[in-house]
Amino acid sequence: MYRDVYRMNTEAPSRRQTQIAERIAQLSGEFFSHESNRESLITVTRSDISADLKNATVYISVLPQSAEKKALAFAKRERSALRNFVKKKVTFSTIPTIEVVIDIGEKNRQQVSRFV
Repeated sequence: MYRDVYRMNTEAPSRRQTQIAERIAQLSGEFFSHESNRESLITVTRSDISADLKNATVYISVLPQSAEKKALAFAKRERSALRNFVKKKVTFSTIPTIEVVIDIGEKNRQQVSRFV
């Protein structure tokens, strides 16, 4: 699943950076929805891309939270398969190296929502 996109650098992103980050987030969500074991829900919340377009970070949230470590280990283990999946679906000249991390900001937002 895909929600939103941010970039790694603090300068205004180029149109190309935004497009690539959006596409990687979208394809990552598609990949995880097909490849996960259904014991947990892995949601891609956003994606960052470096200015040189060589490195991307995909941020995920996991439900239930008790399955977070296992889901993150799965996502990290499947990075090369994710990169190959992205490679088959896009026409980028260079496919970035993809890192997967838990979206702490989304986690904090969910905790605040519970209190409101």
